Amino acid sequence: MRLKHPYKAFHLGSIHGETESVNTLIFKEPLAQAQPGQFVMIWLPGIGEKPFCVAGADPFRISVANIGDFSQALHGLHPTERVWVRGPFGQGFTLSGHRHLLIGGGYGAAPLLFLARQAICQGQKVMACLGAQTANDIFLVDEFREIQCDVLVATDDGSQGFKGWVTQAAASILERFKAHTVYACGPLPMLGAVAQICREHRLQAQLSYEALMRCGIGLCGSCELDEEVRLAAGIPAGWLTCKDGPVFFTAI
Repeated sequence: MRLKHPYKAFHLGSIHGETESVNTLIFKEPLAQAQPGQFVMIWLPGIGEKPFCVAGADPFRISVANIGDFSQALHGLHPTERVWVRGPFGQGFTLSGHRHLLIGGGYGAAPLLFLARQAICQGQKVMACLGAQTANDIFLVDEFREIQCDVLVATDDGSQGFKGWVTQAAASILERFKAHTVYACGPLPMLGAVAQICREHRLQAQLSYEALMRCGIGLCGSCELDEEVRLAAGIPAGWLTCKDGPVFFTAI
C-alpha cells in the first residue's frame, strides 16, 4: 500500500520585511484549519527542515528571523518559488473569557496577531504588550492597531515606549486591564516570568514554547524542555513541545 506523501507544496506570494532580520513570508494558498499557536514543519530540498509558528492561515504566512542557514534560504526565496509543508501540528491557543492580554517578545508577536484577529472578529477585548531589545526590533504594532487592538510597546533600552522588559510592562497593565486570560509567545525567560506574574494575579496563562523539533509528531522526544524551564511554568516531565504543546495552559 502506498502511503500518502505528508508534504504539501506552497507557493510564495510575497515577502514583507518587518525588521532588519525578520521577514514575513506570505503564501498564495491557505493553510486549512490552522489555529493560532500551532506550528508547521517546512522543508527545503537539499537544505533541511525546520518548525515555524503559523502567523496566519488565509493566506498562510510565517515570520522568519534570519538566524541560520535555513532561515537565510527562506529569506532568499522569490515569489512563485515553492516550499514544502507538513502540518499544522500541536496544541494552539484557545480563547478563554472575553478580555485578553497578549504578551509578545520579539518575533513572538506574529502568532499573537493571528490570535488577536480571531478574538477581535468575535467582538472581544484585546490588549497587546509587545517587547524587544530596541525600537528597531519591534514589529507588527501597526497591524495590531489596525484591527482595533490596544498596544503597549516596551523596549529594553527605552528607545520606544516603556523602558524595561515586556513582562514589567505587562505587570503594570494588569493593574488597570482586568484580563480574563493571558497569552504569551517569546523567549524562555520571558515565559517563565509571565507564568509567575499570572500566579500572583490568579490568572491562567497560555504560553507558547519553542524547542528543538525534529519529527514534529512526538516520536523522537527531542523537544522536551529543560527542567528549569519546566519548573518555572509548572510543566510536567515528559511534556513534548511538538505533541503536547507548543502552548501550555498553566493552572490557576
